[in-house]
Amino acid sequence: MRQPVLCIVGPTATGKSALAVRVAKAVGGEVLSADSMQVYRGMDIGTAKLTAEEMQGVPHHLMDLVDPKEPFTVADWTRAADEVIARLHALGRLPVVVGGTGLYIRAIVEDLDFAEQPGSAAARAHWQRFLEEYGTAALHAALRARDPVRASRLHPNDVRRVIRALEVFETGRRRMASTYDWTIRGGRYDTVQFGLTLDRDLLYKRIDDRVRCMVQRGLYEEVRRLAAEGCDEHMTSMQAIGYKEMLQAVRGEITVAAAAEEIARATRRFAKRQLSWFRRDPRVRWMRWDAPAPERELSECEILRTAAQLAAGIRR
Repeated sequence: MRQPVLCIVGPTATGKSALAVRVAKAVGGEVLSADSMQVYRGMDIGTAKLTAEEMQGVPHHLMDLVDPKEPFTVADWTRAADEVIARLHALGRLPVVVGGTGLYIRAIVEDLDFAEQPGSAAARAHWQRFLEEYGTAALHAALRARDPVRASRLHPNDVRRVIRALEVFETGRRRMASTYDWTIRGGRYDTVQFGLTLDRDLLYKRIDDRVRCMVQRGLYEEVRRLAAEGCDEHMTSMQAIGYKEMLQAVRGEITVAAAAEEIARATRRFAKRQLSWFRRDPRVRWMRWDAPAPERELSECEILRTAAQLAAGIRR
């Protein structure tokens, strides 16, 4: 018998986090963040972490797990999530997983294999030595010669991902995006997924408003502090939308206003990719979160009713 988990998914800026708080408060649950950038400590404004006040006393997990300079993978997140979920089930509390990182959600609703491929460590060490000897431009050129499509999507300074792409190429394992099997098999939990959507124009307006709010709250100062601590564009954490753009402003390469405009554009593109990813899973129950009040209230009641049923099914 599989234990229950509720997932709230969808594009950024649709209101997932606030809904998760309301659901958790209503059924005695706790929230798990499925956001690949909220795992980093000290990256609060640009990743839209809820404040203590916004959490309303609901415990939140899987945030602030590692420093921005530390590597962190989906396998790391999955192990941490499994530990939290087991602990909550033992307490009779419903795990409410909320976020827009599709692969993190998929790791909950399916059993994904994150085992390292044979030869991965050796390939990684080889390209690390290559980087040290020949530099970032030569490393990127090596990837371009082997996988020009992947190379075109990676900045030469994003050495961690360039090395990972070379490692994947050499071990014969194609990228997840090109080979992912969307067959529904079910995972180790009894999961229900609700997806939130908005009209595109409204979603884009909310994204623009969120970016303006981030700038007002001190995104520039947050990125400047991270840069002073030694964080740079070579790190996966600093490739997050909002950080790589504002890092250019910190360095004086562009204005803060220009950085904000680019952050909004990049976030809109990201929201489209998120929606495309989640729409591939037919199990997601979609809710129009910009519907008229009566319809939206009915949708929220359905989510709360489902959450209560899942919570009642937890076996301690």
